[in-house]
Amino acid sequence: MAIRKLEKAEWQRYFDRISKAVTGKRAEIEIASLALGDQIEAEWLPLIGIAYDPKDDILEIALDGVDHLIPHPYEIYVDETGILLTSLEVIDRDGVSQIVQLRDPLMLPAPSQAAG
Repeated sequence: MAIRKLEKAEWQRYFDRISKAVTGKRAEIEIASLALGDQIEAEWLPLIGIAYDPKDDILEIALDGVDHLIPHPYEIYVDETGILLTSLEVIDRDGVSQIVQLRDPLMLPAPSQAAG
């Protein structure tokens, strides 16, 4: 695992590239701040995509049923294993930390056919 800080100039290009690779993974979003404490906003929902819009200065994390928007991100750190993104931490301009953990969906075996 390697944690690195993304420079703002690479945010849009990085998330455009990585969004396709993480689509379908499960994501958990945790928000941590001194004022609110730690709160889970989304718990292992299917990830649709991640995008940064430089015009509006907003990071969007789209999950099945949840559209998590982070206006004016200040710093972004990514945790990668090889070329795979495993988590990211976004610190907004108010110092609120938003941590997105990613994992592969649980693959269950196909149900067996009962002998009749």
